[in-house]
Amino acid sequence: MALALFNGAAIQVAMEKGLKQLGGVSDPIISSETWREKLEKTVSLLKPIIDEYIETTSYPDLSDLSAHRSEQFKDFQAVLHCARDLVRRSDQIHRLDIMGMYDYGNKIIEFNEEIKDFIDIQGPPNLALDLQKVMVEIRNLGRRFELMERLILQNINPTQLSQTPVDGIHGATAARQSNSFNSQVPDMPKKLEGLDKPINDVKQILMKSDVNIVGITGMGGSGKTTLASALCRDPQVEAFFQKNIHFITVSQLHRNENGLLEILETMWDRIIGGRRPHFRSIEDARNQLQNNLKRIAEGTDRPTLVVLDDVWSASHLKDLLFEAKGYKTVVTTRENFNILKRSDSRLYNMPMLEVNDALPLFCFWAFGQPSIPTTEEEDLVKQVAAECKGLPLALKVIGSSLHSKTQPGWELCKEKLSRAELISKDHKDGLLSRLKTSIDILDPKEKQCFLDLGAFPKGRKFGVDSLLDIWVYVRGMEWKEAFDVLLELASRNLMNLTGYEGSVAIKYSCASELSFSQHDVMRDLAFHLSSQDSNSKRLFMPRKEAKISTKWQSTLKDQSSGAQFVSINTGEMEEQDWCQIDFPEVEALTLFFAASQYCLPTFLQSMPKLKVIIIYNYGSKRAILSGLPSFPSPVQIRSVFLNKLIVPPPLYKNCRSWERLEKLSVCLCEGLGNITLLDKEPEALNFPNMLEINFDHCSDLRELPVKLCNLTSLQKLSVTNCHLIQNLPDDLGWLSSLRVLRLSACPSLSRLPPSICKLGRLEYVDISMSRCLQDLPTEFVQLSNLKTLDMRECSGSKKMPTVKLRSLKRVIISESDKESLGAWLSIKASTIHNLIINVVPESFSLDWLDDH
Repeated sequence: MALALFNGAAIQVAMEKGLKQLGGVSDPIISSETWREKLEKTVSLLKPIIDEYIETTSYPDLSDLSAHRSEQFKDFQAVLHCARDLVRRSDQIHRLDIMGMYDYGNKIIEFNEEIKDFIDIQGPPNLALDLQKVMVEIRNLGRRFELMERLILQNINPTQLSQTPVDGIHGATAARQSNSFNSQVPDMPKKLEGLDKPINDVKQILMKSDVNIVGITGMGGSGKTTLASALCRDPQVEAFFQKNIHFITVSQLHRNENGLLEILETMWDRIIGGRRPHFRSIEDARNQLQNNLKRIAEGTDRPTLVVLDDVWSASHLKDLLFEAKGYKTVVTTRENFNILKRSDSRLYNMPMLEVNDALPLFCFWAFGQPSIPTTEEEDLVKQVAAECKGLPLALKVIGSSLHSKTQPGWELCKEKLSRAELISKDHKDGLLSRLKTSIDILDPKEKQCFLDLGAFPKGRKFGVDSLLDIWVYVRGMEWKEAFDVLLELASRNLMNLTGYEGSVAIKYSCASELSFSQHDVMRDLAFHLSSQDSNSKRLFMPRKEAKISTKWQSTLKDQSSGAQFVSINTGEMEEQDWCQIDFPEVEALTLFFAASQYCLPTFLQSMPKLKVIIIYNYGSKRAILSGLPSFPSPVQIRSVFLNKLIVPPPLYKNCRSWERLEKLSVCLCEGLGNITLLDKEPEALNFPNMLEINFDHCSDLRELPVKLCNLTSLQKLSVTNCHLIQNLPDDLGWLSSLRVLRLSACPSLSRLPPSICKLGRLEYVDISMSRCLQDLPTEFVQLSNLKTLDMRECSGSKKMPTVKLRSLKRVIISESDKESLGAWLSIKASTIHNLIINVVPESFSLDWLDDH
């Protein structure tokens, strides 16, 4: 034991001396004599230690294992003898014999590998740890020979070597390799439009001293790679990074460990250079890359730019990001990775091309020139180009497919695009197939959810609640799981979310503040994939029609027996416009239209499994709804969503059989001014399973019916943007299961009923933007389970709750309301010490008017 400790101490001392003898990589390459001297001293230090180790493991009282180890070390001793002979033979090499020095360097590298193999396989831990330190420097020595090889191949005058430092060689090599460097960057497209501003925007971000990572995100085909390539070739970027720019296409190679290791090896070859070490694992590769990057950065002021193009996995991206002085990374990705939301990172969303840029690009691919030829019909060309919605890939593929086409071909293309049909094989192979790769990586449940997006019309915003209801009630998902899928699809740029994703209401499964939309091409992809999937059980009308065409009626009849999800998009419909079809398996029905009158389909009564019905008018005026059938027996309907309708009084009576109804959402509707008449109906509002009711932007809603307070199962009640409502029912406290009460943007609401104190399960109250609401009632303090109170822009309420609200965790107030802020800070200091006070700026938005 004592001998082992002595050997470890001796090795440590020897290693420290050896490291000093080897010196740093910044020493100039002078001649083979310098290398010979360093190698000779290193061998001289190592050999006595190995000899001593062999002697201590050869004593008779040691085990067979020790004897075996002694034999192994004898083999290594022979390697050191060979190294010493190599040093002696180096005297015969002239200092200007470049090829001779190069061969000598190769032998040193071989010697390096033999030592490395011995350490990896045979060496004891204490020896391996110390020898590794020497090996790092020997490896650096080998790197010098790699750099020398590059200079030899480039015919650099050998006499220049004695005056060139190692880092100078690397710089000279990079300069000499500028042509090969450019081959790493993808060739630029023949025609660039609309990139000047994105290039400048990203360049400005990249050059900031506190930014090390820039993520360029966008949907497939939006031009992310083109932007990154153009950025690499920008004169200012090239000058700043001294052409030390590395473009690495990641794609899907890193979806497995071998592919990721291959990328790390590529990064070593391009960024570090020299003989690449053997990487035992991804972690080992990362550590060696990180250490060498920092070492290089410490020895030079040369900045480095690495582009990681087409990254698919957030988890693997972590293994491709490194930190060093002057080291910056640009990542192009279809996903909005959380890892890019670091303090030293910025995210740039790739915009679609504006019309002024999109049309010239489209014309280039269609006509070979940046403008519409005088022989072509201008309006028709613009209409087809507009169908591409500024997506560069679509402009290229569709424009190319129309090259040399006659006017009938253009007319047919326009019609097919509007119907979400394929216009050519190029359209399928060049556009949809490329975008499909974004779908292939989704898990089966996420893919089914993406295909459901094909039900929603192009180019419009929809509240996410309606979509989530389909996933919850038809796909069998929990609400939080469905919302997580929503965020996942948005993060992959398969859909767009607008609104405040960080809303506290989301914690309580309320997402009414969010809307979603799709790029037309992504909607076409969802529709196309859905129609190609024989097991999808979806029947989606491809586009808005004035009526249901004979062709689509035939499709409905042929596939009605197995359909689970039906979506119809028309104009005004009368009773005779509907065909009578039985839909025994349908669970979700979406009716989209733009009209002032709309009669519901007669086949509603033939949907015994219907769970979700969405009736959505996106016309400029509210539509008069008629034709709601009377269901003879209880139905399965769980969720009803109504948008921009004039709700007829019979609706209140005809829904008596909806005993399983759990959610009712009424948005931008009229006809609710007489809703209190339900109080006179003996069986009105008989919904024993009702969980959620939402009234939003209902312009004539003045009061809520008292009978609503009989819904003891109700957990969420939301009355928002209803400007005429003044009071809530005095019996509100009967809603014993209520957890969420949202009364946002109700400017005429002046008081809360005292019975609110009976809502013992109430956790979240939102009275934001209800400016006329007076001080909270004294009884408010009895809400023992209240956790969140949103009081933004609620200037009428001045008196704060007393200390009894012990469970209160969060209060949200406006930054302009200094008086309320002072009061809450006082409460926090005196009683509710863990209270979180969110101070937010006042906001006024008319986004809800979009597409309504």
